[in-house]
Amino acid sequence: MPLDITPFTMTANEFVPEELNFSVEFEPTKVQDKKYVINGDTGEYIGVVGNSFNCASHGDFFEGIHNTVTEHLGEAECDNMNMHWRKARKNAWAMLDMRLPEVTAKVVTDKHETTIAQRIIALHGIDGSCSNQVFFGSIDFFCTNGMITGEHDKVRRKNTANFNMDTFIRDLKRSVTDFYAQSEEYQRWASKSVTSNNVKLALDGIMKSDRKSEKMYALFQQEASVRGYNVFALYSAFTNYATYADDRNGFNLRNTGNDTNAVSMFSREHDVSRWIETSQFRQLVAA
Repeated sequence: MPLDITPFTMTANEFVPEELNFSVEFEPTKVQDKKYVINGDTGEYIGVVGNSFNCASHGDFFEGIHNTVTEHLGEAECDNMNMHWRKARKNAWAMLDMRLPEVTAKVVTDKHETTIAQRIIALHGIDGSCSNQVFFGSIDFFCTNGMITGEHDKVRRKNTANFNMDTFIRDLKRSVTDFYAQSEEYQRWASKSVTSNNVKLALDGIMKSDRKSEKMYALFQQEASVRGYNVFALYSAFTNYATYADDRNGFNLRNTGNDTNAVSMFSREHDVSRWIETSQFRQLVAA
């Protein structure tokens, strides 16, 4: 569930879910260069990493990210901010999705109008499954489809020791301006008409399988029935795929039993980032 907050300095105990707010311990394995990662509160073994691996706890990492955002982004921008959490890999992988409903823009098509808001996404892993990362993007309030865009919108660091807070603060301060610039791009997409045939040809080139192309084309038709036949409707089909994994869009996840669904869903956002950078999508924008 989202957690509504007031933008001020908070401790991890005040906003990080209890099941993620634990100390991290290590223990040697019988393999010379490996060690176990242990939930220090429950004693559960949750991963195996190299001997040189070290990390902060989820609580320490997300406390630093949250308080940096509220300190440097501004009270007006952070007012009414809410937080959404995802977790995976026995709580070794965690994602904080901060949504800023006071930083918004309209996207208008010939059939529809929607509001998008800025979002800041922070990832943290204590089992070596991911780098510490922060992403800047947006969310479409009409259907709560998340959006992250190309490589230039990402802040990536390999681990907490190398996370450059000065760089993060610089990019954070620029993120609102970047959000409004990206919203102007979305509006251009919303104003760019497309035909069903052109979209089908583009999807056949973008997708790696005929079945996936057909399912995405069907999803585009659903979005176009509401938003009109434009590039933004296709982008909305992409972000729908990255937001839902059930009968609403037909892109169900396989149940592997490995507790990685949240990771898989975030990987879909990267799929979308790649798709909108393809020549096929760019040709639709430029046509």
